[in-house]
Amino acid sequence: MSAEKATTSVQTAIGVAHSKLILIGEHAVVHGQPAIALPFPLVGVEAVVDYVPGSVKMDSTFYHGPIASAPESLDGLANCIRATLRKLDLPCEDLLIRIKSSIPPGKGLGSSASVAIAVIRSLFAYADREYTEEDILELADISERYAHGEPSGIDTLTITSELPVWYEKEQPIDRIEPQGDFHFIVADSGRMGDTRLAVESVGKLIKSAPKRIQSKLERLGDITHRARSALESASKNLLGQMLNEAQKELEALGVSDAGLNRLIYFARQEGALGAKLTGGGNGGCVIALARNEVHSRQLCEKLKKFGAHAVWSFALNKKTD
Repeated sequence: MSAEKATTSVQTAIGVAHSKLILIGEHAVVHGQPAIALPFPLVGVEAVVDYVPGSVKMDSTFYHGPIASAPESLDGLANCIRATLRKLDLPCEDLLIRIKSSIPPGKGLGSSASVAIAVIRSLFAYADREYTEEDILELADISERYAHGEPSGIDTLTITSELPVWYEKEQPIDRIEPQGDFHFIVADSGRMGDTRLAVESVGKLIKSAPKRIQSKLERLGDITHRARSALESASKNLLGQMLNEAQKELEALGVSDAGLNRLIYFARQEGALGAKLTGGGNGGCVIALARNEVHSRQLCEKLKKFGAHAVWSFALNKKTD
């Protein structure tokens, strides 16, 4: 699914967006440390806009009807749609926006940001207007603030990128070019997490034990720097070690749980070089680094049999000219 795809017919337009996942640095990134996020092309969103007289309506798995009557959980997306139409000088009427997503929500894969970006792209295509990355980030941020309170912005940046993203608050965005092939497995625990609640819980920990928690966040920052070095030097063993070290700190922050730990420890037992939660935690998904492509396939099958709700394998490859 190409993130840039947007097509138009006489009164129909399509926009799509892939997903994302955090490789390392979740939670610490909210407090000024770096994080690395990966584009995740195996799941995504397609938004189709049709001319239908009347109010602006939405058709999705979660809701079908006018955006003015959408449930509170969709307030962010509804406001994002209104803002996009204002930017395009289009009236807020006569549209049906159909949303099809293969991204499981509440799993740390950027579902809310992917939906917003696909919808924004579809509306620009409907208006036959070009968009800039700044347009997408600005408009998607409206939706993300409703979904996550104070989002880091890493979701939208990664969903609009083809390369891993190095993100640090108030620093220029940087892309990472891996110098080797890294084979990852993502396993869904089957339970939804709540990023907003997880972020708030870490915020409360900082207030109750500032020195201890700050040192853990700084440790995660150091681990993230070393993970970048591993990607840029094709060192799978070092990257796996850093994933395991990051998981220790995330467990200490209270954002992992028994269900995630069970999948993580099983993946390591079955030969993964490293494994950790990805995203907000307390539900959602884990990510594991396999030794090679064959091992990746084997680990996928074993995780499915072990009870993972869904499993995906994908490779992060060195770019060739």
